[in-house]
Amino acid sequence: MAYALGAATAVAAGEGTRPRHVAIIMDGNGRWATERGWPRLVGHRRGAERVKQIVRACPDLGVDWLTVYAFSTENWKRSTEEVLGLMKIFRRYIEREAESLSAEGVRMRFIGGRERLDRKLQDLMASIEARTAGNTRLNLTVAINYGGRDELLRAAQRLAARIARGEVEQPCEADLEGCLDTAGHPDPDLVIRTSGETRISNFLPWQAAYSEYEFTPTLWPDFTPQHLADILDRFGLRKRRFGGA
Repeated sequence: MAYALGAATAVAAGEGTRPRHVAIIMDGNGRWATERGWPRLVGHRRGAERVKQIVRACPDLGVDWLTVYAFSTENWKRSTEEVLGLMKIFRRYIEREAESLSAEGVRMRFIGGRERLDRKLQDLMASIEARTAGNTRLNLTVAINYGGRDELLRAAQRLAARIARGEVEQPCEADLEGCLDTAGHPDPDLVIRTSGETRISNFLPWQAAYSEYEFTPTLWPDFTPQHLADILDRFGLRKRRFGGA
């Protein structure tokens, strides 16, 4: 299904300013459910359904890379019930979507520390990564147990080990970047946060150094492909200078 994009975006895309990589902080699931008098996990389940819709819309909107923030290193502070419920939702999403994602040409990868996740979830993550490795229609990256500071620390440790082995003599930005979870991924052109909050919450601090940001009041379960299309339309009007005049 195609979604309407304005003329400004269409022209900008021809000039190379189309966002190739969109990253989304999917915020507002719990609030969405609470406002309706429902348990927070109902909102998370509805949010997972919304992910499927956005993933399927991205290729039609010209997005080649989509990175979504599913669970942060700080989210472990939530109630045991909510954390366990979220992990169950993640497992079900992978189990139910593996076949369709593969058939639709979506390559799925994960960033974040996996050691704290349960073994079944880790195995499912590895399985779908292997199954979709050859797909090229859309690159979907899910950040789970992810925190930008944690990623940078782990990357520094990897780089230090390489230096100790004599593989790197004079480390540069590219060396550290190659040790990040996102090594080989393009930086996001656009970062979207739903729910009206205006902070980045430890999401891709290195990669988003020159990303454009869009903060929308729409809660994630209400965020439709048309919302995304409208934001991409506005992106086409921005002038990106990357520190230049």
